Amino acid sequence: MKAIKKILLLFLVFALFISCLTHKSVDNTSVIGIAWRSDSDSEFYTNITKTLDDLNIPYVMVDQVVDYSLSYNDGTVSESCIDENGILLSNYAELIKSEVYSNSNIEEVINKNNFKAIIFTGGEDIAPTLLKTPEPWHGIEEEKDYNATRDISDYLLMSYCLDNNIPVIGFCRGSQMLGVVSGAGIIQDLKVYFNEQNVEYNAEHRNDIASVDSYRDYAPHDVKLIDDTKVKEIFDRDTLNNVPSWHHQVLTALDGTNLILAGYTDVNGITTVEIIERSDKDFAFGFQFHPEASYVKHLEDYPNKDDFLSQEDAAIIFKEIGKLL
Repeated sequence: MKAIKKILLLFLVFALFISCLTHKSVDNTSVIGIAWRSDSDSEFYTNITKTLDDLNIPYVMVDQVVDYSLSYNDGTVSESCIDENGILLSNYAELIKSEVYSNSNIEEVINKNNFKAIIFTGGEDIAPTLLKTPEPWHGIEEEKDYNATRDISDYLLMSYCLDNNIPVIGFCRGSQMLGVVSGAGIIQDLKVYFNEQNVEYNAEHRNDIASVDSYRDYAPHDVKLIDDTKVKEIFDRDTLNNVPSWHHQVLTALDGTNLILAGYTDVNGITTVEIIERSDKDFAFGFQFHPEASYVKHLEDYPNKDDFLSQEDAAIIFKEIGKLL
């Protein structure tokens, strides 16, 4: 009898040991997801991956999310779904907003990896048809930069993450997508907006082109952090100095949403949204600027690295992401 009890005890210990190993194995597969984009050579993507690599934070690119109600050609949304400017047609945009991800491959995409958070990177302007109150495009030919295929993937992925408590963080376009999904509006061009207010604007948020063949670098400016926000608690300071900025659009109309203004910039009396967070989520943040650009400038010893946010400050939010693993 004692021998049987010993055998049972040994079996129980062995089973617990195997269970612990299995659980540990699952934890080891945890990664940070980077929202799908077709151009993985863009610095808006590579600066993120270089930062995560240097901080030893594991990541993978999330697969593209597609909506089965729309037609695609080799992974790109069909031309029948977009207008002459590349903007998602309003009827399809309304379909995306109403169906959200119910007719998509989102479950397959999410279940492929053990994502602990999703990062949404910078890039093209978001289709104005996807706004809660749709608008026509801004009409500025030199600023025409839309990607309906990515809009659909990002909108559905962001919506799913928010509905299922998957932590999200967006940079530039990614911050705007968090805002759009949450019901905010967008100022479609800052230069036009400042002119309409009769206020001087000197490209404080994105450098003008110096010459056709020159590199158009980020514009540094300060961001004021707002008390009693999670972002202020994370950074533990009043101001982020010289953040790298690269945008001509910005969020607006946060009232009536679950969004909180957590950081702002003031240019000649005009306040612009720089950091947002969702009041109903533990981890849902948007940064209109690019801390990853600062991190890489310091990492790779760029000559102008000291013109921008310090590497230590740039690393703070990425270390917060790493804590989610």
